[in-house]
Amino acid sequence: MIAKLLVAFGLMALCVVIHATGVTVALRHARGPVLGRPRASRWIWLFVQIAGLIVLLHLLEIATWAAVFLWSAAMPDWQSSFYFSAVTYTTTGYGDLLLPREWRLVGAIEALTGILMCGWSTGFFFAVVSRLYADSQS
Repeated sequence: MIAKLLVAFGLMALCVVIHATGVTVALRHARGPVLGRPRASRWIWLFVQIAGLIVLLHLLEIATWAAVFLWSAAMPDWQSSFYFSAVTYTTTGYGDLLLPREWRLVGAIEALTGILMCGWSTGFFFAVVSRLYADSQS
């Protein structure tokens, strides 16, 4: 059980690294268009780009968990592993696929990680929108 918790902690830490890297890239990208008074179409395009990057980050994090579930034979194939991981990470939790008993706590930690990463994404998106709005009012 301790070994599985260490795996889960390592995966959580890797998700933080992936997310921090992606958010840093997005932040650098978002700084360019805020100079001057950008038109609404430029803002919308920036929001689409940031949303796309955030979704890609989450998919990469989901794939990371899925790869470990597949590698450890906790899931039978890549499609099942990725689907299970996506449903768990997003806390949708359909329950049509289950991890083996010894891996179930790892699944719960994936869900907690997903909540944290989605919250971080929401906070980041809000910060970008707030910054753009504040800059446009000055």
